[in-house]
Amino acid sequence: MKFFRFLLFPLAILYDLVTRIRNFLFDVKFFKQTSFSIPVIVVGNLSVGGTGKTPQIEYLIRLLNNQFKIAILSRGYKRQTKDFLKVNSSHTAIEVGDEPLQFFKKFKDISVYVDTNRAEGIKKILKQNSVEILLLDDAFQHRKVKGSFYILLTKLDDLFVNDYLLPTGNLRESRRGAKRANAIIVTKCTDDLTENQQEIIRNKMKNYSKNVFFTTIYYAKSLSGNKSILVEDLKNYEVLLLTGIANPGSLLYFLDSKKVNYHHLNYPDHYHFSSNDIENIQLKFDALKGLQKIILTTEKDFVRLNSFLKNSYFIEIETTFLGNQKVQFDNLILSHINSLNH
Repeated sequence: MKFFRFLLFPLAILYDLVTRIRNFLFDVKFFKQTSFSIPVIVVGNLSVGGTGKTPQIEYLIRLLNNQFKIAILSRGYKRQTKDFLKVNSSHTAIEVGDEPLQFFKKFKDISVYVDTNRAEGIKKILKQNSVEILLLDDAFQHRKVKGSFYILLTKLDDLFVNDYLLPTGNLRESRRGAKRANAIIVTKCTDDLTENQQEIIRNKMKNYSKNVFFTTIYYAKSLSGNKSILVEDLKNYEVLLLTGIANPGSLLYFLDSKKVNYHHLNYPDHYHFSSNDIENIQLKFDALKGLQKIILTTEKDFVRLNSFLKNSYFIEIETTFLGNQKVQFDNLILSHINSLNH
């Protein structure tokens, strides 16, 4: 597969040319960028696939929610509606997207919106809501909006500095795009990543940003669902694991480390489950032989599946900074916000 992708390298050169011209036209203001009076914090990546944008957005919510009135704007990837919508309790993932619905269900005191036209969406939000900070989900390449602060995510095992443009690699745009970032976060790190290893990566990224941080994923100690089940007790269950995310590897590694006996059904990212899918999943669940058995999903999948499947649970995750980097990152964000508010 990798060999075939390298055969497509001429297409990657053409893709680079197109994206470079597009970025140049934004840089010289030939293409219009709309800026706003409030802090607009953009979270995104250069590559396709999952880099941990959702837990990073949630980290920012927890950091800022006690001090500021926050709104989130997302395009609502793979939703079947197109209009500007404010997410409410009657919406489904098909209508607004799974990630916006997850934000809405998890954080009751923030406003969540979806719109494919981010600039117009922000204008509508500001007209109907006294928002103090806006978080833009997966909008690093959406240059029609001029963010006030850009956070670029890149996975430890798939750093953008080692990658190539589509279709040879997984980059949506050239590595040069990382220079727009005010902070780069290397995600999905292991707890034992040494200071020396971190410094090697920082040196690789020194031409893109001076603010490079490292995070890992923290898994909750108990499952969320119909009843309380400790993660440590999962080894006593037969588990049907359903994932519809880009990179389930971290979850698989975690479950393996807990010696969980699971049967994995892997679906594409943001997959919309059909009635036939639900029936097949139920049949596979019924066929499990253990006396104690559950269906385990990711939190993002849970918002799509919970109304269809009984006995379904998820493990909540949070982003955690390595070492004392949390203080440094928090201060960087708060200093930026305070600089705009004064």
